[in-house]
Amino acid sequence: MYDEPAAGPLALVGSGEYLSVMADVDAELLAGRPARYVQLATAAVPDGPDVVARWHRLGEEQARRLGVEPVILDVATRDDAHDDHLASRVAGAGLIYLSGGHPAYLADTLRGTPVWSAIVDAWRSGSALAGCSAGAMALTSWVPSLRHPRQGATPGLGLLAHLRVIPHFDAFASRMPDVVSRFLTPADAQVTLLGIDEETAIVGGPYEWVVRGRQSAWRLSASGRERLTPGTSFTTPA
Repeated sequence: MYDEPAAGPLALVGSGEYLSVMADVDAELLAGRPARYVQLATAAVPDGPDVVARWHRLGEEQARRLGVEPVILDVATRDDAHDDHLASRVAGAGLIYLSGGHPAYLADTLRGTPVWSAIVDAWRSGSALAGCSAGAMALTSWVPSLRHPRQGATPGLGLLAHLRVIPHFDAFASRMPDVVSRFLTPADAQVTLLGIDEETAIVGGPYEWVVRGRQSAWRLSASGRERLTPGTSFTTPA
C-alpha cells in the first residue's frame, strides 16, 4: 500500500524540529521538491496558544533559513481538520511537517479528516512527510503514553503500522530503562520498535531507512537493543 514509486520520503525525528541543527535533514527532504514547507503544530495545542505560536515562529525561521515558503496550517481542532480550505493548502508541498507535543491529541485530531487525507495524498504524490517527537509517534498505528505506559495506547494515524517509535530515546532510556522491555516491546514480530535519540532522524521509508543527525537510532526488542549510528542504512519488515 505504501511503496508506490511516486511516494515521497519520510522522516521520523527524535527531537529538534525547526532548529538549525536539523536544517540539513529538512534540506535533504526538500531537495528536488517544491519550495513550500507546510507545518502543523497541532500536537502542541494542549500546551496553550503561546506554545503553538512559538512553534509557528520557529517553523517560519527554519523555512527562511532554507530559502523556502513557510505555510502554517493552523489546525487546532477536529473542526479545523475538517475544513476543506485548510486541507486544500497542503497540495503542492515540498515538505509537510508534524511537530511535537501530545501524540494522542495529534492522532485524534487528524484521524479520518480531510486534512489528513490531503497530507497522505500529497505524500503519495511525491511530497516529503516528517514527524518529530509526537509527530513521529502519531504516524504509526500505536501511540503509548511514555509517562504512564501501563495506561495503554491510543490508535495512531496508521501510515507506518509496522513501526512503533520512542522519540527522545537517549533521555527516555536513561530515566526509565526497564520500560522498553516491560511495556513497549510489541508481541508481533512484524512490528519494529525504534528508539530515536534527540537531534536525530531516520529518513527514507516506509521500509528502508538511513540514520541522519547528531546521535543514534536504536532497534529494540525484549532481548536488547541494536545501535544504528549516523549514516547507517537499515530495513524494517513489511
